[in-house]
Amino acid sequence: MTYEAKLGGFADHIAQGGKVEAEDWMPDDYRRGVLKFIEMHANSEIMGALPERECLPMAPTLRRKMSLAAKIQDEVGHAQLLYRVAEDLGKSRDAMYQDLVNGRSKFHNVFHYPVFHWGDVAIIGWLIDGAALVTQAALLDSSYAPYTRVLKRICSEEQLHLRHGEHITMELASGTQAQRDMFQDALNRWWLPIIHFFGPKSNVAKDLLLRWKVKTRTNEDLRQEFLDRYVPKVLELGFSFPTPVPTRAESGQWLIKDEDIDWDPLDAIKRNEGPETERRLTTRRDIYQGHRWVREVLAEPAVHAA
Repeated sequence: MTYEAKLGGFADHIAQGGKVEAEDWMPDDYRRGVLKFIEMHANSEIMGALPERECLPMAPTLRRKMSLAAKIQDEVGHAQLLYRVAEDLGKSRDAMYQDLVNGRSKFHNVFHYPVFHWGDVAIIGWLIDGAALVTQAALLDSSYAPYTRVLKRICSEEQLHLRHGEHITMELASGTQAQRDMFQDALNRWWLPIIHFFGPKSNVAKDLLLRWKVKTRTNEDLRQEFLDRYVPKVLELGFSFPTPVPTRAESGQWLIKDEDIDWDPLDAIKRNEGPETERRLTTRRDIYQGHRWVREVLAEPAVHAA
């Protein structure tokens, strides 16, 4: 069978809602696109553990510290699951990790920013994890079957993380003025990065992941769902939004115009020039090198006594 015939059959399979397994034939563009997408997701999970790790000493109680530590452990576990899925597409975990810590690959924009106090934990757990769930739920129908299977577990655990963040938010919102101010300060700093989280408007004609149904919805569609879901909740708690301020349309939707969004900070992060990029990558690099001996011991063949 010619390449053109295989490509046509693959396209028909995808168009009819078919799924792709790791051992199936797939076009090079599909393989590269899926690998890069899942690798970035894995990178984001492992890098996303760092901001909350930095918040552990800020936990107001032992119970809060234990619950946050459990969440961090989950995020690292998600990264390991995703790296395993990505490995099946032809790139080793070591190669992916080397690319990450040396700045050759990407991770989500929100993990390039600093954390200052317990209000950041509330924002990360409620609004950032909420944004992640919107995007990940849309990927549960992705055409790449191994990814959808691992996402089912990740999404179920992310639901628990969302409840964790929501509970902290409710506690701050119903607390003292100082606690409310803490949440408002975090919201002021994180709102623009959260809007950036979904990316700029999708170019449907050029986005191969949309064409191959790896992604099932556009960036702007996902951002709109997030705004409609969370803006009313934030306002109901008596907090206000910084720029870009969402406005309510006659349709009832909460809108942010694309021209009102400052994209320069996201462009800097795409170049790995975010506020905390180098420090976080250095931390990951040091951890990776410091634990090398563990990997080497585990890689050695077992020595059995005679």
